[in-house]
Amino acid sequence: MDMSSASLRVLCRIAESGSFTAAAAQLGYTQSAVSRQAIALERSVGATLFERRTDGVRLTQRGLTLLRHARAILESVDAAERDLTGGAPRTEPVRLGLVFSAGPVILPAALARLATTAPQVRVSTREGTTPGLARALRTGSIDLAVLTSRPPHRPPEGELPRLHITAVRDVELLVAAPATGTFAGRTSVHIDELVDAPWIASPSSSAEPLLGVWPGLPGRAHVVHNARDWLTKMHLVAGGFGVTTIPESLSPVAPSGVIFLRVQGAPPEIRRIFVARLPGTPTPAITAVTQVITSTAQP
Repeated sequence: MDMSSASLRVLCRIAESGSFTAAAAQLGYTQSAVSRQAIALERSVGATLFERRTDGVRLTQRGLTLLRHARAILESVDAAERDLTGGAPRTEPVRLGLVFSAGPVILPAALARLATTAPQVRVSTREGTTPGLARALRTGSIDLAVLTSRPPHRPPEGELPRLHITAVRDVELLVAAPATGTFAGRTSVHIDELVDAPWIASPSSSAEPLLGVWPGLPGRAHVVHNARDWLTKMHLVAGGFGVTTIPESLSPVAPSGVIFLRVQGAPPEIRRIFVARLPGTPTPAITAVTQVITSTAQP
């Protein structure tokens, strides 16, 4: 078999992103170049590595086998490069993924505590959705992830291997509304009152769901603004341009001019925050990061 490190990196990116197009964007290639690399890699190993589906690309069993070896090979290549350039680290790196709503509250406090309890650990972070970060864990591109689940709070087990889960806390969803206007001075709202409200939503899909419109809202929501960034959404709310759904844990970092309403007339919407990693014995660094996340995320 003739495989370059470039082709193995393409394999890893396709596995992580779930599509040739997304892998190309992350690598700075064209989509056709990634497709050619994928075809060449399959020819080199003499096996089908990718399952092309209408909802993206998944690795076959042989693809997953090669992926495990690819991660080890690329880590060795990177280590060799550090040794040859004199940049071998004396720290313990941990690659951490977080859902978008976790970063503002959990990350700064966790990193501050980690600097005291385990200063040798160096954390690098990335944001994403629960499905995307679970996929990144399984492909080995991150070591640990802060994810969320909906009732009945099943872990993201669409693929193997099964993830090791540490529950952190449950949070209730609220509606963030302008402090002036229709809902001024209130602490709750009936769900029927939200049907015609102007919503600030996050672009999402069934495969990559994001918060924005209230999950149990009857009928079709009137979406006036789309924004993925939490700070943007909160300032749009503060400016009186709409309402949005927010985890209660984010309320302390919201700007002034925003109030938070519990929704009546519908069952409470609860999300569970948990830390996930691959099965097996974790490294001391991963254990240290898990511990500071679980301790700082407690109410």
